[in-house]
Amino acid sequence: MFNEKVVLITGASSGIGAATAPEFAKLGASLVLTGRNKENLDEVSKQCENLSPRKLKPLVVIGDINNESDVENIIKQTLDHYSRLDVLVNNAGILESGSIETTSLAQYDRVMNTNVRGPYQLTMLAAPHLVKTRGNIVNVSSVTGLRSFPNVLAYCMSKSALDQFTRCVSLELASKGVRVNAVNPGVIDTGIHMKSTMNEQQYQEFLIKCKETHAIGRAGSAKEVASVIVFLADDRLASNITGATIPVDGGRHAMCPR
Repeated sequence: MFNEKVVLITGASSGIGAATAPEFAKLGASLVLTGRNKENLDEVSKQCENLSPRKLKPLVVIGDINNESDVENIIKQTLDHYSRLDVLVNNAGILESGSIETTSLAQYDRVMNTNVRGPYQLTMLAAPHLVKTRGNIVNVSSVTGLRSFPNVLAYCMSKSALDQFTRCVSLELASKGVRVNAVNPGVIDTGIHMKSTMNEQQYQEFLIKCKETHAIGRAGSAKEVASVIVFLADDRLASNITGATIPVDGGRHAMCPR
């Protein structure tokens, strides 16, 4: 369980982050929820408080993972409030479509800054505190970090970088008792694709197409990813796992075009 454990989740206002927070709350964790949307974060916070066995109210910190001072403030507020940090879930991320012919440098910078630079800075600041508690890190990557896909070039690059980051940091912190792992979701029905380039009709057609592109015949749910994040963060269950990038993708990583 996570009683007396402090868990920090970025991008907790929607999608996988919003689904992960309640799963930790049920297991007694003290939570720090960060993101840009205060209204959504407050809603997730209420849900977590209701599910918490001890009715623990999460600490909500509004911030942008791209803003250096915001990232510094997230760690500062966490330590001011709880005086410790046990689990860091680097979940915040964005998806943008485009090929080498169509992806602008501005798009590239947005994706790499959010998906790589932000987690790098937050992990750098969190590491000394995780060493003290012999805590762990779970990064939310993607099947696109494991396999190549056309027309999401910057996104694929960012997630493969996050996977390498996971492996390298796991080696650097292993001797200090800190585990570092990643989950690699396939298509998850969170609406992130509509935030990038799809309208409602295109998104529904995309989900139908997932029946063919995922071995189990469907897109995944955010809760399915959340359960693996919680598993990796649990020192009772995953004590011998570090440097792993675990697909939670309905078998998509194993498929080849025919």
